[in-house]
Amino acid sequence: MMKPLKLDLHTHTLASGHAYGTIQEMAKEAAEKQIEVLGITEHAKGIPGTCEDIYFANLKVVPRRINGVQLLLGSEINILDYEGHLSLKPKYMEQLDICIAGIHWQCYTFGSREENTRAVIGAIRNPFIDVISHPDDGNCPLYYEAVVAAAKEHHTLLEINNNSLRMSSRKDVLENDLTILRLCKEYGHPVLVSSDAHFPTDIGNTDEVEKVFARIDFPEELIINYNPQKLLDFLHWNREHRK
Repeated sequence: MMKPLKLDLHTHTLASGHAYGTIQEMAKEAAEKQIEVLGITEHAKGIPGTCEDIYFANLKVVPRRINGVQLLLGSEINILDYEGHLSLKPKYMEQLDICIAGIHWQCYTFGSREENTRAVIGAIRNPFIDVISHPDDGNCPLYYEAVVAAAKEHHTLLEINNNSLRMSSRKDVLENDLTILRLCKEYGHPVLVSSDAHFPTDIGNTDEVEKVFARIDFPEELIINYNPQKLLDFLHWNREHRK
């Protein structure tokens, strides 16, 4: 059984248009679950009902510590095409505490394995991107070794997403997560476990992820969620080494 997470970096509030908590409600729940670092990463434009760019420009007004929980405020940004172009401009990304990029069917046309891999690696190479969200949907096949190798080279985390594992619309998620974990273990590259919570009580939830880790001998030291300082150092390195 997995240990409780000390950090959960991929969550959404009502600002994303299809989630149901406020920042304060999310922070309160995180504190009750002894989450030390909480990422709130609203969807960027392209997802119906989500916030406009000005939302991200004004995040400076939000306290970065609520109820004793350190907040990292950012965005889950859409990968738009086979070159890895993104739905949020650099002038907004550079203001965020964390930048996640992911493929969502609302904003991206699934292509061949080669095209999808090129899209994800294009996002990985973007100097503002810290995490690739749920790269596990078999409807959008990837060459996983190429993705893991690029993630290691460009200092980008790959996510094992609890919510993705329970979505019936996604295909072969368990098998693909096991492949990602096997390759990350081989390459010595850390992974990020995320709840992808869209409601406060789902913060820190790993009920589905636990089933994946139960099937593989994966080093605990490569699960970055257990070491908040390691995660903060990882993000700091990315900002220090932006081109």
